[in-house]
Amino acid sequence: MPTTAEMPAAEPAVDPSDMSAFPPFSLARLLRTVFNPSAGERVAILIDLKDPRGMKDFAFLNDPKLTIPRIAYDTFYEGLKNGVLDDLNLRGGEMFAYEITGGSNLDLPDLAVDSDGRELSLERDIYPNYDLILCISTYSATAPLTAFAKQYGFRGATLHGVNPIILASGLSVDYQEVSRKAEKLRLGVTRADAVEIDFGCQGETYTLRLELGGQEAQKSHGLCLGGPDVANLPAGEVYFVPTGAEGQFPMRYEDGTLGLMTVRAGRVVDAKLLQGNADIVEEYRKKLTSDPVTGELGELGFGTQVLPVSGRDIQDEKVFGTFHIATGRSDHLGGSLTPDRFASKLNATHDDILFSPSKTPEIAGQQVRMFRGGETQVLIENYLPAAYFLDLVTH
Repeated sequence: MPTTAEMPAAEPAVDPSDMSAFPPFSLARLLRTVFNPSAGERVAILIDLKDPRGMKDFAFLNDPKLTIPRIAYDTFYEGLKNGVLDDLNLRGGEMFAYEITGGSNLDLPDLAVDSDGRELSLERDIYPNYDLILCISTYSATAPLTAFAKQYGFRGATLHGVNPIILASGLSVDYQEVSRKAEKLRLGVTRADAVEIDFGCQGETYTLRLELGGQEAQKSHGLCLGGPDVANLPAGEVYFVPTGAEGQFPMRYEDGTLGLMTVRAGRVVDAKLLQGNADIVEEYRKKLTSDPVTGELGELGFGTQVLPVSGRDIQDEKVFGTFHIATGRSDHLGGSLTPDRFASKLNATHDDILFSPSKTPEIAGQQVRMFRGGETQVLIENYLPAAYFLDLVTH
């Protein structure tokens, strides 16, 4: 197994209590950088609520637990209405609510409610009539909105799980620079044949091999300047849609339970309890049996940014030295797994599985290595970028 002779000094971590490394958040700067909008373009905001009728007269603001819609209102809606629309010569700025889906990248309901309490259709009244759509939601809507953007011609950004740390860091960065750095890393891994990951857990080492078939690596870099598309913000990763996978990897469930996943022919086919609640692992195993495509590995991604840990995967998976795999839906990434192939539409999610010191402290990311053109390069060791990755971004 190849190893680096000496661990390189990692890029410095950012203390979440010290946001001095980032400029203050500016909605105008974010929209200008991400979209470079043309004069007269119409912008809308989407949020998700358990009961979208709470959108009437902004009644949801009375519930202090609804922190994400509150940020959507205070920072984005109020920001647009109080100067940003005029500054960028944009129109609109309306906010609409749809019913919360309950899962990452599940198809969106069509019903939307505006601040007057009117019931509208996303496909009839919103998508065709706005040029820029910002979706600030609880669960990611990147996959369904990407499909609708291509159908109706709008551009958009999904910002699920946004919180104050993300506003002050991941949404305050220079996305031109994020794009340049992501491109350097993308070129350094593109057309890889395979990646192997060694995981340490409870004194054992498990290895997962992901076949990549020499495909072009892709990047999520925060810029949405061209035709119909959707940016997922905060951005900053390079990723592949695996063509196959074999091996095993430990997975941490939300409650801290640890399970061992067995992968064959590109799919998780079995789950075994390592520690914690056996019922949770058994429930997941039954899901794999009843709807096998739920276990399909649809993404391998590497973070590219130096950011503080936010407690939200949408930012924390973008931290340089972390990596993630995902199961389920992959059509929005260029893969072939579409919602119609699932036995249940409620299973048609795209679920990122993040490996990082903060998210999976019980699981060691011992080594990530890439195979390309007969050569092997170590990319990450112990959740730190190895010399090869660091050299890519410093030259």
